[in-house]
Amino acid sequence: MNTQFTNTSTKKPTVTPAASQDCWQAWFDGSALPNPGKIGIGAVVLAPDGRRFETSAQTGLHGCNNQAELHALCAALELAHNAGAKRLLLRGDSDVAIRYVNGPDSTEIAALQILVKQAREWLSRFEEVQLRWLPRHRNGEADHLCRHALDLPDKPAGMARKKGRRR
Repeated sequence: MNTQFTNTSTKKPTVTPAASQDCWQAWFDGSALPNPGKIGIGAVVLAPDGRRFETSAQTGLHGCNNQAELHALCAALELAHNAGAKRLLLRGDSDVAIRYVNGPDSTEIAALQILVKQAREWLSRFEEVQLRWLPRHRNGEADHLCRHALDLPDKPAGMARKKGRRR
């Protein structure tokens, strides 16, 4: 995947106390429209000095949301690596993608196995990487980039996901 760098350092970076002074931070999100459907990805990378890199792309691929999330995770790793990151704190709202890449969970689905392997290969290029899940409402910038790639409007603020049928 060819990822373009966009340095938009005029935006005020969001800094999280969990990251040390030499640790880069990144956020990823992926979506398939419909599910399965065309895949869009978004990623934001923040350097310790405040430089910011983003990618928003429609991959040209067709797949499910889990594939989209894994493609986005790989794109975030590629973007961070190409920008010069050695230590990275990477966050995403896909529990499935993070569990498959970190372990102990695995999948029997061949298409996902390939993407998990690709993500692990990207991980090996860093000195240290931490993958962390975060709630969807805290992944707004990556979600915005992902939705933009699919020509979707932003989600309204405070939009909650349905948890099931109420009786």
